[in-house]
Amino acid sequence: MTSPSRYTEESIQVLKGLEPVRQRPGMYTRTENPLHIIQEIIDNAADEALAGHGKHIQVTLQADGAVAVEDDGRGIPVGLHPEEGAPVVELVFTRLHAGGKFDKHAGEGAYAFSGGLHGVGVSVTNALSTRLDVTVWRDGGVHCMAFAGGEVIQPLAPVEGAKRKKSGTRVVARPDPRYFDSPNIPLGELIHLLRSKAVLLPGVKVSLNVEKTGETHRWHYENGLRGYLEEALAGTDLLIPLFEGAQFAGKHDEQFAQGEGAQWVVAWSEEGAAVRESYVNLIPTPAGGTHEAGLREGLFGAVKGFVELHSLLPKGVKLLPEDVFARASFVLSAKVLDPQFQGQIKERLTSRDAVRLVGGFVRSALDLWLHSNVEYGKKLAELAIRQAQARTRSSQKVEKRKSSGVAVLPGKLTDCESSDPSRTEIFLVEGDSAGGSAKMGRDKNFQAVLPLRGKVLNAWEVDRDRLFANNEIHDISVAVGVDPHGPDDTPDLSGLRYGKICILSDADVDGSHIQVLLLTLFCRHFPRLVELGHIHIARPPLFRVDVPAQGKRPSRKLYCLDARELQIVEDKLRKENVRDGSWSISRFKGLGEMSAEQLWETTMNPDTRRLQPVGYGALDRSQTHGMFTMLMGKGESASRRAWLESKGNLAEVDI
Repeated sequence: MTSPSRYTEESIQVLKGLEPVRQRPGMYTRTENPLHIIQEIIDNAADEALAGHGKHIQVTLQADGAVAVEDDGRGIPVGLHPEEGAPVVELVFTRLHAGGKFDKHAGEGAYAFSGGLHGVGVSVTNALSTRLDVTVWRDGGVHCMAFAGGEVIQPLAPVEGAKRKKSGTRVVARPDPRYFDSPNIPLGELIHLLRSKAVLLPGVKVSLNVEKTGETHRWHYENGLRGYLEEALAGTDLLIPLFEGAQFAGKHDEQFAQGEGAQWVVAWSEEGAAVRESYVNLIPTPAGGTHEAGLREGLFGAVKGFVELHSLLPKGVKLLPEDVFARASFVLSAKVLDPQFQGQIKERLTSRDAVRLVGGFVRSALDLWLHSNVEYGKKLAELAIRQAQARTRSSQKVEKRKSSGVAVLPGKLTDCESSDPSRTEIFLVEGDSAGGSAKMGRDKNFQAVLPLRGKVLNAWEVDRDRLFANNEIHDISVAVGVDPHGPDDTPDLSGLRYGKICILSDADVDGSHIQVLLLTLFCRHFPRLVELGHIHIARPPLFRVDVPAQGKRPSRKLYCLDARELQIVEDKLRKENVRDGSWSISRFKGLGEMSAEQLWETTMNPDTRRLQPVGYGALDRSQTHGMFTMLMGKGESASRRAWLESKGNLAEVDI
């Protein structure tokens, strides 16, 4: 017999330096190819230009596979750090969470607006490169340093006799192919990235040289966003002229920090959206986020106001934000003092204030533009109304198809007005008190609420024909509109009433248990809903941080999912020079403690919530079923015990 796995003090490992990155690179960057770790260097060069230092960014794909990025900014400081006693250049490339972009107090830090905020960017690049060389031109001197596998192999030293009449930084990185599915950088994506930097930095030259092929690309946009969108939409018939604008908060703004705001250009055409690109402090956000939500809300608010003022809306037609947004192409560049992203790769902005920031500026600008150009305004209104009428006809067709044979809906269900599954969503809520808050806080147009009483039955070993003996499972099936089925069945999904089925429970252990029981039900008896991406988990916050007013910045309410995120928020407040202890922390005991407004803002609002889709991930269906059998099977206690003993050190305990 093999000896049982031991869980002792020696089982706990403490990863130091850049070792966490090399062990779990997927937590810090994309691992399909090395583009993102090169983008981190490019972003640093762009941040220098954004701060007003530097007019040229040069990127070279060398024949030996290395990538060189050079800028003419201020150059990374080369002196010793006052607390760490090591050269600042070394800290930047070898320490996680070391950088010059944390200090944003009153917009007076080294980088008032930047894409970098965690201080892990170029240190990740260094960790995942076989070699990285840095040259800094600063204060009339030249300094060089080299790393291999994240470790210093050539300490920082001045270069005698080198050219000194310049400033800037040159980084040459050789990505380590062991950490990536493909060692090749996709040239098309790199070109798109560099061109976007030139677009967002009018007057800055960006160049790319490919040594193997001799290709050379240069971008220099004097007209910025407008020139870029005009080029992208060449040959497209526009309904109205481009709507462009830019607005930023002033020194005495009571809501936002000085310099925060956005620049945008929007085009509408009958063909629909052809270009949709958004950026935050020059960082591309392909998955959108709260700044795009603000743009959508701002455009919708202005068009809706124009339509109502001129009485253009036909009887029985209701305008929705997507009616205005559906056929819009846009390029949006937002400036946010302290941006919050979803994940280190920064694909989606989650800063809640960005909705109000962008939405307020865009709406006021479009209001003025529409009332100054009434004929164009009427054309835009007609386009939105036609879109709304088409959407209404489509939903009516769906309703007609579903009208026969519909079971009586459960009495506890608070349904939504829309019947279009592409828009609707249902929240399966733990308890009646939380259900009450959810009902009051929801958007009744497309959000339904079904409160659940207590914990749902563990349905992993329950036969399908006995499922409906449990009232909660019966109500879920009837409300969703899909019958239980097996993994190899082809169920009729034409009756599906909601495109998103969201599990909403407390952010504690009991809430997690309810999530597991519901996931067990869906995985076992509704597997097609899981495979098609209809199942989601809503993530309510566990903490609220009330931050007092600071200077011109008003008081704030910040929400944190867990203790780890609370620690990050507190660290950021200290970096902003908010007096330690001046903020107060509240812990939500459950969803029932949250007001309807808080529940909407943090958990149900599509623009600001955190909704986690459920899928099989790295496991296939059979592996997932095997894991569920071990975890939820009644006769699997010995397997569960062995699994807990071997995996116990992976648990994160919130004390």
